[in-house]
Order: sequence, then structure tokens, then C-alpha cells
Amino acid sequence: MAEQQRSILLVEDDPDHEALTIRALRKSNIVNDVAIARDGEEAVNMLLGPNPIKPQVILLDLKLPKLDGLEVLRRIRESDTTRTLPVVILTSSDEERDVVRSYSLGVNSYIRKPVNFSDFAEATRQLGMYWLVLNECPPKP
Repeated sequence: MAEQQRSILLVEDDPDHEALTIRALRKSNIVNDVAIARDGEEAVNMLLGPNPIKPQVILLDLKLPKLDGLEVLRRIRESDTTRTLPVVILTSSDEERDVVRSYSLGVNSYIRKPVNFSDFAEATRQLGMYWLVLNECPPKP
């Protein structure tokens, strides 16, 4: 099993949002490895396939091709090997049902993407600092 200590899995299908997220992380001096999955199926394969990665945190968009973010979250929580991985929904959805459904499936945090870059950069900086520096994750199984 491949270990990726303090890495991030970004699950994002929009190349502009992907670039903004990485730019915001780098601008905040968060230089951890960032693995990218561009659809839900790719994310599930990266986490549960034959060579699974174990990121420190998963930043998961909801609106994804092939499998949506909620289905990806459900599969993460069903597996003994990924059940305890921190998952942050990072989405533009302001639908209350998405918030409720995400928490019912066990998400650790739900963040609406701020519209302007400086607010987005600040939110990403705080996410990185909390999940990669301050948060203590459970031991890897």
C-alpha cells in the first residue's frame, strides 16, 4: 500500500477550480503533495483500488462526472480502509439538502467555495493549516 504522508487528494473536475485551489495552497506556503482526481470514479479508484493512496485530507467537490461527490463520500465511509480519512466537501452548492446529506454520510466539514479569489485563498489557507498542521488523524490501518 502506497503511503502519502500529509498529502491532499483534491477531487475536482473543473480545471479552473483545481488551479485556483493549488494556487491558493501554494500562496499559503502549503507545499504538500496534491493528488488530483477529476471525477468520482477516479477518486474511488485512487482510494480503494489496487494501489490505494492515504491522503491526510480529501477535498471533495459534489458535482462530479461518473460518480457524484456524495456517492464518493458514501463509498469512502463504507470501507474499513478509508472510513476514518478526513473529508472536506469544497463546493459551490448552497443547497441545504447537500449539507444535510453530506453530514449524514459522515463528512468532516462542508465549505462553500467563496466567489472571489482572495476569500477563496483565505479559506484554502485555513483548510490547509487546520487539516495538515493542527489536526491529529487516527493511525493508518
